[in-house]
Amino acid sequence: MFIQTEATPNPATLKFVPGQAVMGELSPADFPNAESASASPLATALFAIENVAGVFLGSDFISITKSEGEEWQHLKPALLAAIMDHFVAGRPVMNAGATTAAAASDSSQDPTVSAIIELIDTRIRPAVAQDGGDIVFHDFQDGIVSLQMRGACAGCPSSTATLKQGIENLLKHYIPEVQEVRAVI
Repeated sequence: MFIQTEATPNPATLKFVPGQAVMGELSPADFPNAESASASPLATALFAIENVAGVFLGSDFISITKSEGEEWQHLKPALLAAIMDHFVAGRPVMNAGATTAAAASDSSQDPTVSAIIELIDTRIRPAVAQDGGDIVFHDFQDGIVSLQMRGACAGCPSSTATLKQGIENLLKHYIPEVQEVRAVI
């Protein structure tokens, strides 16, 4: 098994690509701390490595965020070994019966919300996934779209620029009702 690593725009996060499905068709799973990782044997194993601060499981990649002050050159070999051991042993990524958060909230069939979610799912999320992250629709009220940034996007120095210059401009272009885009935690 060969695992590729890719830098992300967030210097605290690396993207690991094991060359096979991670979450596959399931919704991505975000584990911002070790306590939240109990639903995933893979995330639990990664958090067992000192200085792992966050784990995000995408369709075919794993984004890992390190603690501040830790160097990738010291952390990366242990992470590669843990990922390889997990997949070679054939362990499940998620525990049986575990669920992940839905990618988008209930739109209540509002056509504007449906259009926003469709643009996010078809144009924005695939682009953001290339950088090891994810963006999830949270809400649309009074012209303001609220999005949650996950994986490499959470805490990324360039996420505000991506949100305002990229996503906001795209949504405003296609959906005139959108006036602003904001990140939620």
